[in-house]
Amino acid sequence: MKRSIFALISSVAVLGAALAGCGGQPAAKPADQSQQGQTQAQSATQPAPAEKPKEPQVLRWNLHSEPPTGDPGLAEDTTSAAITKAVFDGLTRIGPSGKPEEAVAEKIDVSSDLKTYTFTLRDSKWSNGEPVTAHDFEYAWKRALDPKTASNYAYQLYYIKNAEKANKSEAKLDDVGVKAVDDKTLKVELENPTPFFLELTAFQTYFPVNKKVVESTPNWAGDAKTHLGNGPYKMEVWDHKSKMVLVKNDNYWDKDSVKLDKIEFSMVEDENTELSMFENGEIDWAGSPMSSLPTDAMPALKDSGKLQVKPVGATYWYKFNTEKPPFNNVKIRKAFAYSINRQILIDNVLQANQQPAMAAVPPTMALNPDGYFKDNDQETAKKMLEEGMSELGISKLPAVTLVYNTSEGHKKIAEAIQDQWRKNLGVEVKLENQEWKVYLETMHEGNYQVGRLGWSGDFNDPINFLELFKEKNGGNNDTRWENPKFKELLNQSATEGDPEKRKAILREAEQIMMDEMPIMPIYFYTHTWVKNDKVKGVFQDGLGAIDWKWASIE
Repeated sequence: MKRSIFALISSVAVLGAALAGCGGQPAAKPADQSQQGQTQAQSATQPAPAEKPKEPQVLRWNLHSEPPTGDPGLAEDTTSAAITKAVFDGLTRIGPSGKPEEAVAEKIDVSSDLKTYTFTLRDSKWSNGEPVTAHDFEYAWKRALDPKTASNYAYQLYYIKNAEKANKSEAKLDDVGVKAVDDKTLKVELENPTPFFLELTAFQTYFPVNKKVVESTPNWAGDAKTHLGNGPYKMEVWDHKSKMVLVKNDNYWDKDSVKLDKIEFSMVEDENTELSMFENGEIDWAGSPMSSLPTDAMPALKDSGKLQVKPVGATYWYKFNTEKPPFNNVKIRKAFAYSINRQILIDNVLQANQQPAMAAVPPTMALNPDGYFKDNDQETAKKMLEEGMSELGISKLPAVTLVYNTSEGHKKIAEAIQDQWRKNLGVEVKLENQEWKVYLETMHEGNYQVGRLGWSGDFNDPINFLELFKEKNGGNNDTRWENPKFKELLNQSATEGDPEKRKAILREAEQIMMDEMPIMPIYFYTHTWVKNDKVKGVFQDGLGAIDWKWASIE
């Protein structure tokens, strides 16, 4: 997702007194041992002492930064996605098995041609007690596709019949292949058989929203007082840029599976501070997937045995704005991509067992495990630079600006790459950091030359990494790059039923993208974190998405 990934990692270790309220519950007072000398007769005549009330289960977490939205139709980044997953539920949900399981849908029927899905909904409610109906899903999906909504994730619905045309104003929303037959039945028609469709229905863009609330309260999703979901938790507090509190939703259909009473989120951007909060017992988890651990702390955390590491289906890359010089020249883009030494970056800066990325698609679903170019290929980089400058008619590269969202980790990566580009290409690179929400707007508006982003898969298929770049003006493209042959291959893959032939088509498409280099892959992610041993059941899928539904404090 944009899953514009937070592979974050920040500086300054100053713990503000304002954060002291994030501390945990006091320990239960031990029983008074002086009364153990009571006689058996006394204990027989006196009533048994009342059982002490059970301590609330409260999980304390740091979000690193403000979620840009609590609206599943607009959520496009890791933080917003995690929060919406906590407070909403889809037709399906990715469970601890790692596979989609029935959620709001209790029964799913698929036609013999694999193009029509009929979802029968169970009795479920919104957090205000109103029933969730099939109409809520139809409304939510068509709302996300409505061009007026400007959802950057609308393309995730393009697998539905006429969805792409509707989003591009080439068809009416009424023509989209989703229809509430009645309150409990949702019928969905697809353009083509889509083997991962039940993974998609577990994704936030497919979550329902309440039409009455959405249309009566424009800022419904940004205020805890008006936010309405149907998930395991509901929003109780949202003090912007400060804290968020989610509490168990007693109207959730599967509330018996939810063990936590409350999740308290702080929003501290500095990873050193976050780690200090963890070590002081003020939060129960530090690091991925909502933040990152300080790179300088990695060796000690490894030695202590506390560090947990998990490879995930995600790629960290830099995007080039292919409409702004000098990156409107493909050879210049290649020179910048070939000239960096990814392995040194991993060994000396990241230090968390990441893999160098010479492709866009991660190893868990790789189309070409060997990649499409060599790491640290200085000879080819210099050749590409010389030819590219000649084509642009320049004798010296102008200064380049690299932007990244605020994080000590992104800063260290940027500084290391800045140094490599200076030494290897002779180019001066200016670094600029921006707050997350502002940064996303900068990227989407194309106000950059080179920018940091990453991608964590929304579902386990390589198309999810390639389709980002299908359309020049696609919601999550940002590079302004488009290639007719690349687009044709992606369309061809959608109708190819043979898995091996489809893989070959997608490999050819990825080859085109790596030949034109609108992005510069840097490394494949690992998630690294430390946690309180009492925290159990926090589920992270193979793509790095987190779900607190089954979490508990033991």
